Amino acid sequence: MTIKMMDIVGRKSYHCDILFRVIDLRQVSGKKNAVLYGEDFRLIADAPYEDLIKINPAELRKKSQEFRSLEQQSYELFRQDVSLIKEKQEFAATDGFSKDINIFQVPGKVLHIDGDPAYLKKCMLVYEKVGVPVYGVHCNEKEMPLKVGQLLDIYRPDILVITGHDSYSKSKGKMADINAYRHSIHFMQTVIEARKKVPHLDQLVIFAGACQSHFESLIKAGANFASSPSRVNIHALDPVYIVAKISFTPFMERINVWDVLRNTLTGEKGLGGIETKGVLRTGMPYKLPLEDERRK
Repeated sequence: MTIKMMDIVGRKSYHCDILFRVIDLRQVSGKKNAVLYGEDFRLIADAPYEDLIKINPAELRKKSQEFRSLEQQSYELFRQDVSLIKEKQEFAATDGFSKDINIFQVPGKVLHIDGDPAYLKKCMLVYEKVGVPVYGVHCNEKEMPLKVGQLLDIYRPDILVITGHDSYSKSKGKMADINAYRHSIHFMQTVIEARKKVPHLDQLVIFAGACQSHFESLIKAGANFASSPSRVNIHALDPVYIVAKISFTPFMERINVWDVLRNTLTGEKGLGGIETKGVLRTGMPYKLPLEDERRK
């Protein structure tokens, strides 16, 4: 069976455990190789052409349904969390609902820079469903350090997401060597450039990393949250669940790291971080323009 660009494939040597999109086909030392992007995980991989098998439509539907079910479960748990946070803030602002005051909430604004346009689109849909104000920018991982400063000036976010694809290659070095990773060094450099603009950890909250990324380097560079402590794969939507929870946590409260991680699809093996303040602000009173017009 001929395999073409953008086909969905699995690797025989890994028993097709992860579904990939073929994003490039090339000759390496006289042999045909493929560059693959994870369909549901933020993983980039190289594979010999002969190791690939095209996933048939029935198997693809089955695996897709399994992942969509997991995504929905995680989303519902997260949505409940956000609803509880909002109710708690309204209760506090109205003195235990004893005062008839209309309040409004201003969630933290997100700038999401993503190396994969398909994943970016997927993430933007979830941000929209949850109600997080977000700007999405597709940018090649290697170009992120050069562009992040200007993007911060343009969008002035409360939360910055730096993500895309990554992977660790044992043949390139030990796990402690950042040069053994596909894009960890670019994510790290992007965090460093962002911290030159906004040094304070609570004035700009940063999530950085993708599958198997060099977690320690990203945290040391100035990220509040990063992947991947155990060098495991992270799900495409995990960054969304993390930053959305931060966006809806009041700025007077500190975020317990486990509270942020528990509703992600990957958990503490793939994601970690440091104690961070929320960025939600509550205001009052909230009046509709039409109500003001009627009183005139």
